Amino acid sequence: MSTTYSSNNILNAVAAAAKTLGDRKEEVNRLNVFPVPDGDTGTNMSLTIESVVGNVANLPIGASGADIRKAITTGALMGARGNSGVITSQILRGLCEGSQGFDTLSTESLASAFAKAQEVAFQAVRKPVEGTILTVLRDAAAAAKNAADEGLDTEAALDAIVAEAYASVQRTPDLLPVLKEHGVVDAGGFGLAILFDAFVAALLGRSGTMVDEMSFLRNAHPKVEIEQVNDWEGSNFRYCNEFLVDSDTLDKDEALKFLGTMGDCELCVGEVPKFKVHVHSDHPDQVLAYFLERGQVSEVFIHNMELQSAERTEKLAAEEEAEKKPLGFVAVAAGEGNADILKSLGVNVVVSGGQTMNPSTKDLLEAAQSVNADAVIILPNNSNIIMAANSAADLAEFPCAVVPTKSVPQAFSALFAVDQDASLETNVEEMTEAAQAVQSGEVTWAIKDSKDAEGNPIHEGDVIGIADGSIDAVDSTVEGAVLTLLEKMDADDADTCTILAGEDYTDEQLEALVARIEEAYEDLEIDAQRGGQPLYPIIFSVE
Repeated sequence: MSTTYSSNNILNAVAAAAKTLGDRKEEVNRLNVFPVPDGDTGTNMSLTIESVVGNVANLPIGASGADIRKAITTGALMGARGNSGVITSQILRGLCEGSQGFDTLSTESLASAFAKAQEVAFQAVRKPVEGTILTVLRDAAAAAKNAADEGLDTEAALDAIVAEAYASVQRTPDLLPVLKEHGVVDAGGFGLAILFDAFVAALLGRSGTMVDEMSFLRNAHPKVEIEQVNDWEGSNFRYCNEFLVDSDTLDKDEALKFLGTMGDCELCVGEVPKFKVHVHSDHPDQVLAYFLERGQVSEVFIHNMELQSAERTEKLAAEEEAEKKPLGFVAVAAGEGNADILKSLGVNVVVSGGQTMNPSTKDLLEAAQSVNADAVIILPNNSNIIMAANSAADLAEFPCAVVPTKSVPQAFSALFAVDQDASLETNVEEMTEAAQAVQSGEVTWAIKDSKDAEGNPIHEGDVIGIADGSIDAVDSTVEGAVLTLLEKMDADDADTCTILAGEDYTDEQLEALVARIEEAYEDLEIDAQRGGQPLYPIIFSVE
């Protein structure tokens, strides 16, 4: 089904999208760690789309669709800045080319436009990387095709494209390790989703954008801590070189081969006689010399990315200082999953450790000192670490206290009791009370012959279940030990059971365990998560 939108409607929506991205460019810049941590992705994308707006503003009233598409394509190419800006320019070019031949905006024209945008943008990049702006574009194009296949109306199709763009952005850390390492989503992909979102909102006459409804950064990555990048690791090359080339003879394929010998992130886009060149290289002079032999060079920008990265680090440090909180938290945990959950609940620093891997007083003190807060609470999460945590709190030259948690599940409950407006002393009291209401169980294997709490023999290799420090179950299977512990912990009287699966405990095993517990305790609410801890296939709690 098609919907009639005038050229003015569409151009006004483009202008609105440009303004929204301009307003949020620093938010995008903060996320920028790939391909280099230079902190300018939002700025570059914003400048690119602003050039488009400036170019179409010069069109006469009543300009044809062909003239408008040419103005958008030319404006994007001429104004493209940086790797992200050049790719954005190619996305816009593809959208314009793919919409040719359609008189109205429809699900069919959207599918065609996005398919062409994907084709053009991927052709421009010699080595596409998953988890970047290209991935978000591809997923948005798939949403456009699905909308057409399903016969959705134009408004529903536009909403589906925007929703999938944001969903794709949320998935980028799982596709690109450097993003997960630094706790961010892809900056270029997020910038593209903002553009789509703002364009659709303006076109449909909405006052707000979908990202506001989704509370995107809060829900997708709760309490995101953007890591400062102090070491120059993002590129083997120092300078970002970009410029326009006017040439009737330039061979793009040969130019790209040459750029590949000069550095990385090489792009050469456009058509005779206008081309845009981008490359990261340590030899700007040689890059410029090659193109000067083949045409006229203009709009030359050469940026020192190492200095840009340093500026980004300084800016993040200043923002972090400005965001100082009254209360911060340090927690001890083993396993990536456990650490992620703790951070999502407000923990600022997770110190790696646990049973057989106890951090020192120095480790805990340094972690507490790194937290940007007026006061800090340490959650040791193991009885063997409580003493070191208390020593660290005593040595701290700022308000610091310990909530003596003996397991990670106890820390979860304690963190739910936090009140940032209350005093340190009140929070310690309330958090301790919440933690003590939690019964914790751990299942592992005996490493030597011993006896359980009732004096029964334990043999090396037996599965043992430990309830709050007491060996109360001996079994041949993990599931059997868990069920024995639940019975001894009076799970019939509990409301919830939190399960943390260890690094070697498979999803299939976890599903089978949950099924057995649900069968035995019909009224018990179970929350199963991947904790990732070593040595202990299952850690759980009931309360």
